[in-house]
Amino acid sequence: MSHILVADDEEILRMLIVDTLEDLGHDIEEAEDGGEALQKLQEQSFDLVVLDYMMPERTGLEVLQSLPDQIKEDTLIIMLTAKAQDADREAALQAGARYFVAKPFSPGELETLVKDVL
Repeated sequence: MSHILVADDEEILRMLIVDTLEDLGHDIEEAEDGGEALQKLQEQSFDLVVLDYMMPERTGLEVLQSLPDQIKEDTLIIMLTAKAQDADREAALQAGARYFVAKPFSPGELETLVKDVL
């Protein structure tokens, strides 16, 4: 069982992601915005973070840029975004995301990715 942080400001989408990952048997924590996500990442360790690109307080990109390299090296980060431009993808990957999933996505697609990376 992995410890996963799901950070997305859209409550319905966050609930869908949490339900999908809990069905796989993972221990899930949630963050409603970038500030809360950054705080949780600084306070505890996670095996995986599902991080929305566009959130209030801090964007997912700003969260990544604020994290120490050690956290980014020890944590798999999946960036979710409706911003599917190549420049956005490259910025997320340069900041420390290892995977990039464009919205909208299917729960099955996320489930397969999580199974593959953990």
